Amino acid sequence: MNGSRVVLSPVAGQVLSLDDVPDPVFSAQMVGSGVALRPAPSAGSVEVRSPIAGTIVKLHPHAFVVLTEDKAGVLVHIGIDTVKMKGEGFALVASEGDRVRPGDPVVTYDPAAIAEAGYSDVVPVVLMDSKPGSITTDAVGTAVEQGDSLFELP
Repeated sequence: MNGSRVVLSPVAGQVLSLDDVPDPVFSAQMVGSGVALRPAPSAGSVEVRSPIAGTIVKLHPHAFVVLTEDKAGVLVHIGIDTVKMKGEGFALVASEGDRVRPGDPVVTYDPAAIAEAGYSDVVPVVLMDSKPGSITTDAVGTAVEQGDSLFELP
């Protein structure tokens, strides 16, 4: 396993501050510090990839957590309130317990399904249980491709 501390973008899009996420849990950094992505417009299915090397310790259609070898948990949450979609429009590519490398596919989703359900498609990428403001990055306000660097783990 690569011991890299760099968290990569799981999808292509515009990098946002968590302050701009339309959800108080993420915007107040209650889950942890990090960034969010407004996915690039896409026709058809989008593949969401692991942002870091580790083990998938939680996997839901709309969210997953990768635990690094040094026990840092990185959460990728696909959309806001998308748990209410009960998996509709999402497909699991990986399984809980899988060891992943950065860039390995984990989930695919249909952006149109999220839009039709009336939810935001913003994708928070958060270091679980980190102090608010502990993640800093120059990526906020920029457009990134899938696999580009978002931030480094402290």
